[in-house]
Amino acid sequence: MPNWYATRESVKRAVRSNGNENDEAIDRLIEASSRDIDNMTHRWFIPRTQTRTFRWPSHHGAGDILYLDADLISVTTLQSKAQDSSPTTIASSDYFLEPANHAPPYTRIEIDESSSASFDAGDTAQRSISVLGSWGYSNDTISLGTVTSGLASDAAATSMVCSNGSLTSGVNVGHTLLIESEQLFVTEKTSAALGSILTDGVLTADKSENVTVDSGHGIVAGEVILVDSEQMFVRVSGTTALTVERAFNGTTLAAHTNNTAVHIFRTLTVTRGVNGTTAATHANSTAISAYSPPAPIKELCVGMSIAAFTQEAAAYGRTIGSGEGAVEMTGRQLDNLQERVSSQYMRPREGAI
Repeated sequence: MPNWYATRESVKRAVRSNGNENDEAIDRLIEASSRDIDNMTHRWFIPRTQTRTFRWPSHHGAGDILYLDADLISVTTLQSKAQDSSPTTIASSDYFLEPANHAPPYTRIEIDESSSASFDAGDTAQRSISVLGSWGYSNDTISLGTVTSGLASDAAATSMVCSNGSLTSGVNVGHTLLIESEQLFVTEKTSAALGSILTDGVLTADKSENVTVDSGHGIVAGEVILVDSEQMFVRVSGTTALTVERAFNGTTLAAHTNNTAVHIFRTLTVTRGVNGTTAATHANSTAISAYSPPAPIKELCVGMSIAAFTQEAAAYGRTIGSGEGAVEMTGRQLDNLQERVSSQYMRPREGAI
């Protein structure tokens, strides 16, 4: 399941990894850490649309309470006699999602006792109740700009351009995006010419020199630009003046001539229709959101990924580095964070009957 609880860039910044030589390893470790968190907490933190089936709850007298084996955020369709040729759909007005006072996520569905509805086993009690809905701990999202191009005419397109590629507040590798009702997973981010060009003469190979570009460039602070083969991190973005960190991400400081094209990292490679959603077309300027797990979950995923990365670098020894620069790996702080996440977010295992 392509859901990460940290982005590639957040881990790269933490381990001070320059260039792209470690990207494959970092991606693999984020994926592994995210799945370890799922297993540790017995839940997942980015929602999935799916149908889950349950045995008729005969152990509750009239069978009016269905205990769930996963976190439920919302219900699209609730049916009884799900195994029969003509299942019965229960109206949303005839049941309650519980607990009402501190959810979602919900842990059970109760038939409204003032209604005439009921959970009916039909021909067999096995898998007789089906719940189509959104399952997961939460569906919290953050706004990350809009679609610039790529999705308007083809629901199968796997390349798109977004309006904001900031490393701190934009779309990055590892985000699960929500565009209208479709979820997309970002697997790569590359550069393309922006249309804006360098102005005001030659840009010298001087780390203290900043960049002047055409007005109306649209570049925001936190984005990375590419000029020839040199990457630059934009710290401040003005009308035409950009305050930048030169030779960013392991690239080489160089001089650049006037009118050189500026490239920007906003082109995304995406996996379409993930987590049970349906791929669709999306017009330019459609809003982009990204799912945002709870802060301790993101922090733990980054910490676990860093620990695994550094341990791999040390061949799983007890120290990293050598001589006076050697650091012993105890993992105490990471253990404390894992305990805190477990105590706060672990879901009790319930056998739904």
